[in-house]
Amino acid sequence: MNLTTLLVVNAGVIFAMMVALWLVSLSRQDVSIVDIFWGLGFVLAAWITCLGTEAASARKWWLTLLTTLWGLRLAGYLAWRNHGKPEDYRYRAMREAYGSRFWWISLLLVFGLQGLIMAVVSIPVQVGQLSSKVAGPLDALGVLFWSVGFCFETVGDFQLARFKADPANRGQVMDRGLWRYTRHPNYFGDFLVWWGLYLIAASGGAWWSVFSPVLMSVLLLRVSGVALLEKSLKSRTAGYEAYIRRTSSFFPWPPRSD
Repeated sequence: MNLTTLLVVNAGVIFAMMVALWLVSLSRQDVSIVDIFWGLGFVLAAWITCLGTEAASARKWWLTLLTTLWGLRLAGYLAWRNHGKPEDYRYRAMREAYGSRFWWISLLLVFGLQGLIMAVVSIPVQVGQLSSKVAGPLDALGVLFWSVGFCFETVGDFQLARFKADPANRGQVMDRGLWRYTRHPNYFGDFLVWWGLYLIAASGGAWWSVFSPVLMSVLLLRVSGVALLEKSLKSRTAGYEAYIRRTSSFFPWPPRSD
């Protein structure tokens, strides 16, 4: 496949997947399933590209395998975390706000929008596989970024899950482990993962796809990540204001004196 065909095919598959998920969400009355399939959409795009292109390089397999590891871990964690729980409060608020119109609003603002973002953000993973250039230092730097980010996400999620499992911690602030140095180690890890994948793609000539990690960074910092979550945590978690004063919001840093 050439570049144009590749992008069109992957975008089509992603949107078909999102429409199918939307139909499932209507029958389940639960939009939260979209979160589980966020990572899997990138895995799907990576493998469609890998199997549908002829370029043979280590870069192709690095991009495919690293995206697969990231996507499967995230999907598995979210499926485990959400199992048996009601619809996420964000989607419940939307459902109440739009009332009887929510069934089609969710197609546009939840499934359609996430599908569009997925198609755009995954572009480095796609176009990076078209290059047959020999791997170089920039590829190694990208793998390093991805590895550090993956560790932050995995360890941060594990530490938070263990903290929440203890009834004594209900309503308390998680400020241990990685959470002592950044209020959002999982988001910081996601940030590094996508900049790492971009560096690998850029090493093959796809430097122009820098809009992908930039978009992901903006989403994590200003839209659906840090900003949205902290607005909720301030109102429902005792001591969170003090935690904000002493702990870096995103990039890891030694805590300040409260």
